[in-house]
Amino acid sequence: MYVERLKYVIQSSVRKTSLYRRIFFVLCGAMLVAVSLELFLVRNSVIDGGIVGVSLILSHLSSFETGPLLLLLNSPFLLVGYQYMGRRFVFLSMLAIFALWSGMFLLKPYPVLTTNPFIVIGVGGTILGLGIGLIIRYGGALDGTEILAILLSKRTRFSIGQYVMIFNFIIFGSSVFVFGMREAFYSLVTYLIAYNIIDLSVQDQ
Repeated sequence: MYVERLKYVIQSSVRKTSLYRRIFFVLCGAMLVAVSLELFLVRNSVIDGGIVGVSLILSHLSSFETGPLLLLLNSPFLLVGYQYMGRRFVFLSMLAIFALWSGMFLLKPYPVLTTNPFIVIGVGGTILGLGIGLIIRYGGALDGTEILAILLSKRTRFSIGQYVMIFNFIIFGSSVFVFGMREAFYSLVTYLIAYNIIDLSVQDQ
């Protein structure tokens, strides 16, 4: 699953899609992620995996907003991404992060749409997956842990997917102590739904 997604990110830099079209769909994807996080997941103590999940946990434990944390924590990975995936990848990824930050800020005054866990997980996870899938499909990313997984997999016997699962196991395990066991389980299920939707989103038509 992750291998195909990462290959798509790398290969998309050479596809003949105009930059303006990429920007449009990356912005749309970031807005969908903002809706999912702000109106479904975060205020129900449900988080995503990767750097987004770490940013949400740290934001919950501190007075910092999620957006600046997301940019700060992703910065080292974006520098690596510049070397391996090019300027356009970094530009689109930073655009996605800033758009997500802005979207979450604009949606913060609005109440959460539901507290029903089945709707939160199902709808929130689906919207999250669609949003991230659009960002990936058009050449950007919100999560630098996958770039790290690429580099580590080249130097060890573990695969990219195994490294990503290890990172997220640590993140969801940590969320147990912050939000509780039930919320950590909900986060894991949401994560599985979202990344299956991402796989569908990035497939060639």
